[in-house]
Amino acid sequence: MANPPSLSTSDCVDNQSFNQLPSQSGFGLRIHKTSLPAGLYIVSTPIGNLRDISLRALDVLSSVTHVLCEDTRHSAKLLSHYGIRTAKSSYHEHNAQQRVPALIARLLQGESIALISDAGTPLVSDPGYRLVRAAIEHGITVIAIPGASALMSAVVCGGLGCDQFLFAGFLPAKKMARRQTLQKLSVQTASLVFFDTAKRLQASLLDIYEIMGDCQVVIARELTKMHEEIIRGSVREVLSDLNQAERGLRGEIVLMVAPLAPLLVEQADIDALLLLGFTQSKHLRTLSHEIAKATQWPRRDVYQRGLALQAHKRTQDDSQE
Repeated sequence: MANPPSLSTSDCVDNQSFNQLPSQSGFGLRIHKTSLPAGLYIVSTPIGNLRDISLRALDVLSSVTHVLCEDTRHSAKLLSHYGIRTAKSSYHEHNAQQRVPALIARLLQGESIALISDAGTPLVSDPGYRLVRAAIEHGITVIAIPGASALMSAVVCGGLGCDQFLFAGFLPAKKMARRQTLQKLSVQTASLVFFDTAKRLQASLLDIYEIMGDCQVVIARELTKMHEEIIRGSVREVLSDLNQAERGLRGEIVLMVAPLAPLLVEQADIDALLLLGFTQSKHLRTLSHEIAKATQWPRRDVYQRGLALQAHKRTQDDSQE
């Protein structure tokens, strides 16, 4: 079958170009149920406050032939709130591989299908990439319906600067993998943004402190909801705040880390600190940790420099014998 015709941005925005069948929702909004061109519609939904959804998103969700939901029970609340009765089914990371072939076949037959996640923009640390990639490979039009995003909401109110930031998704759950990730990212000059879970937050902050020092961090939780909270401060201040308040944090959290200050300590200074530590018979691993925390040099670099100095000293000692 021939590929469906391409769809321009203006086709999606200009409702006058469609055969409109306006309907009145129960909340004073006019949702325009239209005949949509075939394609996969990636629709952003609220991250908390149900009012944070665009009129265009409501039009699309009411007009597509089918809505794919990460959790149909969760999405039913949103759709019901706006009186949308479009047929829906589940699409998540556990059934994606099985569902994609049939969904592609339906799209090629001319259906219009919307993909939503439980909250926010689909594919951003949420299911959907496999389906989007397959749609593109089959020449199917993919249309983004922008809207709420926990990532962007946290960045713009975090206060760490928005000119440059690096989003690194969820921090790994296992300690070693998490520390390796943080170590690799510690050399970045941009603010770092992660998703994390409440139960792992304290462990993540402790790892950040050990690897990056007492840098500035921001914790954003319950964004757009009644109990929205943004906690700012150094790692030690935030940990102290969390411990003193005995907060029972739940759910997912946006964690932002300020870039490390430019290194003002030269290699000669690091060498001097290492040599001093050697005279005090300190173990290199412990010494590297102390120097890295004091100078904000990456601990791995300090450790490697220490190994080089030790090797040089052994060479000198051998030549003198």
